[in-house]
Amino acid sequence: MRVVLQRVSSASVSVNGAVVGEIGRGVLLLVGVAVGDSPAHSEWLANKIASLRIFPAPDGSSHFDQSLLDVGGAALVVSQFTLYGQTRKGRRPEFVQAARPEIAAPLIEDFIQRLRALGVPTQSGIFGADMKVALVNDGPVTLILDAPEG
Repeated sequence: MRVVLQRVSSASVSVNGAVVGEIGRGVLLLVGVAVGDSPAHSEWLANKIASLRIFPAPDGSSHFDQSLLDVGGAALVVSQFTLYGQTRKGRRPEFVQAARPEIAAPLIEDFIQRLRALGVPTQSGIFGADMKVALVNDGPVTLILDAPEG
């Protein structure tokens, strides 16, 4: 699994003009599932993201001192199979590394449930829908996280 994490002041996702997920301070998580990914990958990523120190210290002395859990931040999860797009050859991306929807959708849901179980208020988009994402990137802070192999 791969996640593009953006620290945000606010973020929302809409489908057909209606907001389906919205958060204040926290992280926007664009999540891709690869062929061969498992619940162990979603567990590792949820634990990493909840405890990753990417928020400023309360006194402003450090840009990276507190975790999502420390600041009481929320997560907005948006499925994004295009994170596994291959663009080295040709002019059109290939998505052979991206898991099929029947595999990816349950793993995205597992990831969401694991974040919630850790105490992270979590909203999400709708898997497979044409989504519009709005965000105010805070910092900006943007990180790419790949779950370890195996």
